[in-house]
Amino acid sequence: MTEYAVRVRGLRKRYGEVTAVNGVDLDIRRGEVFGLLGPNGAGKSTTVEILRGHRARDAGEVSVLGADPARAGRGWQARIGIVWQDESAAEESTVQETVRHFARYYPRPRDPDEVIALVGLEEKARSRTKALSGGQRRRLDVALGVIGRPELLLLDEPTTGFDPVARRQFWQLIRALADEGTTIVLTTHYLEEAEALADRLAVIAAGRLLATGEPATLAGRGEAEAIVRWTDPDGREYEAVTAEPTALVGELAARYGGEVPGLRVTRPTLEDVYLGLIGHGRDGGSGHGGGSGHAGSDHGRDGGSGQGDDSHHTREGSKR
Repeated sequence: MTEYAVRVRGLRKRYGEVTAVNGVDLDIRRGEVFGLLGPNGAGKSTTVEILRGHRARDAGEVSVLGADPARAGRGWQARIGIVWQDESAAEESTVQETVRHFARYYPRPRDPDEVIALVGLEEKARSRTKALSGGQRRRLDVALGVIGRPELLLLDEPTTGFDPVARRQFWQLIRALADEGTTIVLTTHYLEEAEALADRLAVIAAGRLLATGEPATLAGRGEAEAIVRWTDPDGREYEAVTAEPTALVGELAARYGGEVPGLRVTRPTLEDVYLGLIGHGRDGGSGHGGGSGHAGSDHGRDGGSGQGDDSHHTREGSKR
C-alpha cells in the first residue's frame, strides 16, 4: 500500500477577488522528490505555504505527514523543513553561529559543520551573514532548512541566485537527502533542475493543476512523435515528424548508402511540454528541439513539397 506524505483534495485559496489556488488535488508519496512547476502567480508558493501551515486555506482537505497543517502542533512542525523564496538569516551572526543556533530548535539535528559543508559554505563559516553574496545567503537558507533532519522538506525556488557550480552542488545535496528517505517538494523555474531532481512533476497555472506525471512522460511526452532532421548532399535540409523514427532512419540510411548526412532525432523536451501546457509558444517557431516551442506545434520549415510516405510527414527546407 502506497504511503503518502502529502494528500490534497479540492484545495482553494482566494485573496480578495483573485483566486490563487483553484481546486488543486495532489498526492505526494513518502520518499519522493516532487516538483511544482508554473509561471509567476500560478499558486505554487501559496500551495507550499498551506502545506506548511503558514497560510489558512479557504476550502479543501489537506494532510501532511498524517496531520492537518491548520491544526498540527510543534511536534509536527519539527518534522518539516522549509526554504522560502525570500528568507534570510540575521546579518550580524556568522554562518556557523546561525546554523548552530537553529540546530537547537530540533530534537535530533544534523551536525552544523556537516550541513555547512553540504551547502558549500565551509570557507565562509566564520563570515557574518551581511558579508555573504546573494547566492551564498541562499545556500545558508538551505542549510537552515535541512539542519533539523526533516521528514518533509519544502523548497520554494531554492537555487535562485546560485551559479551553475553551486546549483549542481545543491542537486547533490537533494539527491543525498532523497536517498535517506526525505520527502522533498520543490518549486522551481529551472526546468533542467526539475527534470534532474524530480521523480514526478505537477504543472500549475492560474491556480489550476494542468498535469501530473514523471518528467519523461508528462502530458504524453513519452508517446509524442519524433522529429528527424537530415541534410541532402546539395545542402537542402529536411525534417519529418514521425511516430516511427527508427524505421525512417533505416530508410534514410538505405537511401544514402549508410551514413545519413546531418542526422538529428529529437523528441519534445520538458520545456516544450511545459510551454504547451501553460499556453505559450503557440505562435511561430519550431516545436520541440528548439527550446521555445511546445508539444504538438507544426514542426516543418517553410519551403517546398515534402518527401516520404504516409507514415512520415516530411517538409523540405531551403539551402543554406
